[in-house]
Amino acid sequence: MPKITYIEHDGTEHTVEVKKGLSVMEGAIRNNVPGIDADCGGACACATCHVYVDPDFAAETGRPSAMEESMLDFAENVEPNSRLSCQIRVTDDLGGLIVRLPQSQH
Repeated sequence: MPKITYIEHDGTEHTVEVKKGLSVMEGAIRNNVPGIDADCGGACACATCHVYVDPDFAAETGRPSAMEESMLDFAENVEPNSRLSCQIRVTDDLGGLIVRLPQSQH
C-alpha cells in the first residue's frame, strides 16, 4: 500500500499506509490523523479536508475540477497547491505523497 505523510500545521508528521482507491481524506480519517474534518464525508460539498500538496506531487495528483475549485473558495489561506483531499484518489504513483494541513479547516 502507498504511504502518505500528513503534516499538521505544528509540524507533527503522520505517515500511514493508505489502500489504493481510497481518497487521501479517507486515508486520514481511517488512520485518525487530526486536522482533516471532512464534514461532508467526501462529497466535495465543503472545504474541511483542505490540504497543501507537496510540489513534487503536483503532476501525480492532477488539477482540481471546477467543482473542487468552487469549494476551495470556502477554504482559508488557499495557495496554488491547495487541494481537497477527498478529491485525490490514492494510486501507486502517490506512494510517498506529502500533504500539509492548514492551521484550521473553518
